[in-house]
Amino acid sequence: MRRVVVTGLGPVTPIGVGAEEFLVAQHEARNGIRRITNFDASDLSVTIAGEVDVNVEDYIERREAKRLDRFVHFALIGAELALRDSGLTADDVAGDRTGTAVGSGIGGLETWENQSGIRYERGAMRMSPFFIPMLIANMASGHVAMRFGLTGPSSSVVTACATGSSNIGEGWRMIQQDEADIVFAGGSEAPITPMGIGGFAVMKALSTRNDSPETASRPFTASRDGFVAGEGAGILVLEEYEHAKKRGARIYAEVIGFGSSADAHHITAPAPGGRGAIRAIESALKSAGISASEVGYINAHGTSTPANDLNETLAFKAIWGADAPPVSSTKGMTGHTLGAAGGIEGIATVQALHSGVLPPTRNYTDPDPELDLDYIPNEARQQQVDVALSTNFAFGGQNAAVLFKRV
Repeated sequence: MRRVVVTGLGPVTPIGVGAEEFLVAQHEARNGIRRITNFDASDLSVTIAGEVDVNVEDYIERREAKRLDRFVHFALIGAELALRDSGLTADDVAGDRTGTAVGSGIGGLETWENQSGIRYERGAMRMSPFFIPMLIANMASGHVAMRFGLTGPSSSVVTACATGSSNIGEGWRMIQQDEADIVFAGGSEAPITPMGIGGFAVMKALSTRNDSPETASRPFTASRDGFVAGEGAGILVLEEYEHAKKRGARIYAEVIGFGSSADAHHITAPAPGGRGAIRAIESALKSAGISASEVGYINAHGTSTPANDLNETLAFKAIWGADAPPVSSTKGMTGHTLGAAGGIEGIATVQALHSGVLPPTRNYTDPDPELDLDYIPNEARQQQVDVALSTNFAFGGQNAAVLFKRV
């Protein structure tokens, strides 16, 4: 079986843009949550989010940027950063041996809102001719392919908040099955809009700690009251091992397993006891051909919602019992970036293996008696591990788990 390694990282996050800045931010337990500046949120019950600070025109020509939704901006920036980080050039990746697997849980939400306003105020025929191409979720993958001339297999798996991990799994399979030698994989999301924040707020999914943005996202704590929405992208360059070795690439880690499952339970609530999560993790372990005891760290979904954090913990305890490895959620720093989460957190997991430093769970100040694992509270931990797991779970009951190994 062809081996798949990670050779390039392109994080675009509320705590840092680019591999080095993102790594340092994790080690510092940096806060990425603030009052919303993307729009006037004063009429909403939630006014905080994890926004990305990046000058789009440093990466995308202004005229082109105007014809792309923000989620595509992030995907293109992440892909450019990942390419640079990999040591490959645009000429190296162009052609039919490079694929794309970049998804978005929602797609062009900002475009939808803007064009809907035009339709109701001025009529449907006054909408932009770019409305549909800016909106659809596969455009992240499509534009990454067009930017670099990637004519290999192209996919855009949409599994809501598991999207990033699902696409890493898809890219892994493309290379394993000899459809490609290189794949740009991950997720991108730009949900910080009036309808995005308002929609999650009216369903009571978000934290309402507007007076303390920096402490609002608090995974696995007793006082967690909902997630904080974030935006960004996480794009990884996946590469066939011998291909990477031949060119002398820096190898961050190897992708050794992937698993997915459906809760088939509820549109938003996880299955009791984390039953679906358990199946996804066990599937990943089986595909990797390893035992649970070999996993040394878990980068958890850890959304800071009462239901997820409890059921995810129960899933880990069902698999590992009292011997569960250290667990942390980087969402305490970044917020929940939805379809981008698996890509961003996959990068964090790979960096933990490569650097020998495990990222912390920020704002872990009041332990929940029902949640009794080692959540790496507040400060990064120097600890070298060989195998790490990244988990993501989604509305609709779709679950994904990716296993990485230090090389």
